[in-house]
Amino acid sequence: MSRQVHCARLQKEAEGLPRPPYPGPLGQRIFEQISASAWQAWLEHQTMLINENRLSPLDPATRKFLASEMEKFLFGEGAEKPAGFVPPSDAKES
Repeated sequence: MSRQVHCARLQKEAEGLPRPPYPGPLGQRIFEQISASAWQAWLEHQTMLINENRLSPLDPATRKFLASEMEKFLFGEGAEKPAGFVPPSDAKES
């Protein structure tokens, strides 16, 4: 049986993560308050941020930026799209 959490991002009960996905207190908070589907949405958003901004995950400044954006995305402040970002479906119409 899967673990259920009240997801802070989705504002509903949903399947939780099997273990903390990130180290430290933030990882524990994510484990306790974020659903597996919301975490997957973050991973997709993170990939877009890395690609569109040409970031290196090895750079400490990038990791700090991504941790900040992750917290915004998952816990309600809302993360921003990169400047000039056009979603793939909109790009085809141009």
